Amino acid sequence: MTAGNERLHAVVHDGDGPLAFLVHGALGSRSYWHDNLGALQTVCRPVVIELWGHGRSPSPADPERYRPHSYVAEFERLRVELDADRAWMIGQSLGAALALHYVLAQPAHVIGAVLTNSSSAFSEPVVWAERTETLVEERALEVEAHGIEVLRDSWINPGRSKRISPAVRAKLAGEFSEHDATGLVNTFRFTNAGVPLGDRLRNVAVPVLLTNGTEEGRFQHLLARARQIPELEIADLPASHAVNAQDPAGWNAAAIRFIRQHAGTQHVH
Repeated sequence: MTAGNERLHAVVHDGDGPLAFLVHGALGSRSYWHDNLGALQTVCRPVVIELWGHGRSPSPADPERYRPHSYVAEFERLRVELDADRAWMIGQSLGAALALHYVLAQPAHVIGAVLTNSSSAFSEPVVWAERTETLVEERALEVEAHGIEVLRDSWINPGRSKRISPAVRAKLAGEFSEHDATGLVNTFRFTNAGVPLGDRLRNVAVPVLLTNGTEEGRFQHLLARARQIPELEIADLPASHAVNAQDPAGWNAAAIRFIRQHAGTQHVH
């Protein structure tokens, strides 16, 4: 199929330092980073991206646009348009997996990555495929039948977390109404299916900080797989899945320290 001319919605913020692409997870939106932006702006220029069908991003009809390689192409288009030689990749959940896909495709243009808990990135591909065919497909069918509101109160909507500040929860609730059913269904079916990195994790050639929300028990067994990344640092934080929004102070401190530590890092590829 011929790709359309749709573009991901991205907001470029002012900041002191290199570009940093911020990519949220499934059912998230731009305000997931609300409590992190001020801190990040002291060390980088945040570019907040919304996934297809989420928030203000459009919902392409072509399923291929939702696959990881198409997100890589979109991130690369943004980097070139913003005239940045190298950038940081910062990803939450599904966005962390997509960030790693970009790191693997364009290592020469990445300084490093800061990630949160991401079962989609670190699960065994076969196990993840089974989950996509069962649980995730059930959610896709629900949205097709009943629209996006069927997921507003679902446990898979991370914006429901009472550990996120009331102000950010309110913003996320408003942005949830912007989501598009076609975009969410295609995300569940086509983005989700292809994101686990498998053995490619050992080929990640930039420094990576994993901000580990230790209270998400089901993620902890995946740390062994994450440790395939050669230059991996893990910062344990007292949070669950939405680490950066549930413990913004802890996450901000860890991310800023890591970005400063690797400022000017040069990698040979």
